Amino acid sequence: MTTSSCPPIDDADWPEAIAGMKGGFAGALNVYRTMAHHPELLKAWAPLRQHVVKDSALGPVRSELVILRAAHRMGSPYEWAHHVSRSRVLGMSDERIIAMRGMPEGEDGLIARAVDALFDDRRLSPALEAELAAALGRKAVFDLIATVGFYSVLGYILMTYDTPIDTAVAAEMAERPLAEAGPPKSD
Repeated sequence: MTTSSCPPIDDADWPEAIAGMKGGFAGALNVYRTMAHHPELLKAWAPLRQHVVKDSALGPVRSELVILRAAHRMGSPYEWAHHVSRSRVLGMSDERIIAMRGMPEGEDGLIARAVDALFDDRRLSPALEAELAAALGRKAVFDLIATVGFYSVLGYILMTYDTPIDTAVAAEMAERPLAEAGPPKSD
């Protein structure tokens, strides 16, 4: 049970200003039920969410790798758990998921280095940007940067308001934990 000043809003208290969003993505997850405390922000968030989550040039697997690394770097248990679950649905092995906490090889390592550069240096170096563009395409580089920013903002909200992991994801993590125990840790 959270003692947050902004816990996820339940259906009975859902803001009228965003009534039409309750049946979609906004009503489905605690992160957006928490954001519903600011209906105007949630409405503005929706189009960017559509692009970053659904229409990214990274594609679903690369997007999840970016998000896993960002969740690890932020130390966000909510994002980590939710994206472990989403990565599994996409067929990623637990070993590959866990590797995003370290420094994997190949393209996964390139993605991890890019996320790290954004956290550590607040930019991609020209050499790293060129390597990413050659491997993924330039639009995917933009989407990688946007994904890190998007999930960083979500992480700030989640951790500020101690948003609880959604019940189904928490149950999955309890029933099928990763081989490596413990919450994500920031570097």
